[in-house]
Amino acid sequence: MAHVRLFRHYIHFPFVVLGLIDLLVLICSFLLAAFFHYFGDAVFFAENVVFVLPSAMVFALVNLLVMIAIGVHQSRLEEGMSGMMLRTILALIAGVPLAGLTYVLGSQWFWYLGSLGVLTSASVFGFFLLGIMRLVFFAIAGKDAFKRKVLVLGSGFRAHQLLEDLTTPFNRKGFTLMGFVPLPDEHREIPEEYLIHPATTLQQYIHRHPVGEIVVAVDDRRKCLPMEDLLECKMEGVKIVDGATFYERESRKVALEMISHGWLVFSDGFSVSSVYGMGKRSLDVLAASTLLVLGLPLMILTVIAIKIEDGLAAPVFYSQERVGLNGQIFRVHKFRSMITDAEKNGAVWASKNDARVTRVGEFIRKVRIDELPQIFNVLAGTMAFVGPRPERPVFVQQLSQKIPFYSERHRVKPGVTGWAQLCFAYADNEEDTREKLRYDLYYIKNQSLLLDLLIIIQTVEVVLFKKGSR
Repeated sequence: MAHVRLFRHYIHFPFVVLGLIDLLVLICSFLLAAFFHYFGDAVFFAENVVFVLPSAMVFALVNLLVMIAIGVHQSRLEEGMSGMMLRTILALIAGVPLAGLTYVLGSQWFWYLGSLGVLTSASVFGFFLLGIMRLVFFAIAGKDAFKRKVLVLGSGFRAHQLLEDLTTPFNRKGFTLMGFVPLPDEHREIPEEYLIHPATTLQQYIHRHPVGEIVVAVDDRRKCLPMEDLLECKMEGVKIVDGATFYERESRKVALEMISHGWLVFSDGFSVSSVYGMGKRSLDVLAASTLLVLGLPLMILTVIAIKIEDGLAAPVFYSQERVGLNGQIFRVHKFRSMITDAEKNGAVWASKNDARVTRVGEFIRKVRIDELPQIFNVLAGTMAFVGPRPERPVFVQQLSQKIPFYSERHRVKPGVTGWAQLCFAYADNEEDTREKLRYDLYYIKNQSLLLDLLIIIQTVEVVLFKKGSR
């Protein structure tokens, strides 16, 4: 089992295990620090450990949330073990004042052990113990302990899409690809070195070469699909999954080239309840209000900086028409980051090193301060806190004609942040927009309060490490 699905969202199983290990290690680190600071006697400590556990749990949970927020676990894939531990240091440093604040606010509910000495010692112990446990964990997980053996049925366009997108070094693979089994008279796009030609049936083949999953990635299922053979494999305990569903699960995005209207109709997801709607609106208001309070000093400084650079008469805000829920037009508000006549010749894509961007604008874009006025859009209800980024009507009209299913992103309210912003860099052309749509459709299909909370927490990483900013 390489993925766990929690409230519709796929989470890589090794990360779930690693998160639980980190939680236990951090609890033990706090207990160790409390033992040396307050007890010193093992028997006395064992008799009173039940009083220390609530504080240890709070310390561990606070630090784990900070780690999630700055992408500690995912950084292992791109930055290696050293990058992961550097982010862990940042998380533990940030966790000291946050845990201390939590202890002060919640001192009536658990025994207060949040002194600076205990928190600092617990963080130091935590860093070294986390490093040791992660080395052990990756030594085991690196040997394909969590990966399934996957066999793909098909060798045409859909199969080639899987090979191209899901076997790159940057993909978070939870599987080991055994190969592709071509169908008779099928147009083949898979190189010969990846093809498998069983001399017998699939059922007999998997007896000699055990696999955990067969992915059906056939371009035309009406032609020679071995249904009886697949049924026998399923009865043997092998999971049979559609290629588009497999792609969605492994990449956390929807394969535009592999789906049809029928897939959208019959696949799970794309449904919300009234309870979710009320919960999402409450989360929007809470998140926007919190960000307004925290970001107000930055907003005031931004106003001053814009006035100093461009003069007292220069406008501070920039309002622009965007397409919202069900295609309705609304005005989005941002701090002005470009010169006042930036679009005198009409709307154009923003680009890297755009000459229209001011010096202040360049900075506030990198740290996403220019987006803060959209808080008022969220409070007014024209935007959500989490959702696809709103696009301009002129671009929507063009892209809807060129990109399939593009209009489906308007089934939900646009957001200040979103799944595509976490997973993909800034889109400044049609191909990038097509890629971001894959992530937007994944969010729309699998939206839940858990996924919204995860996106909000991980947006901190986007801001701190300038991920996807332009």
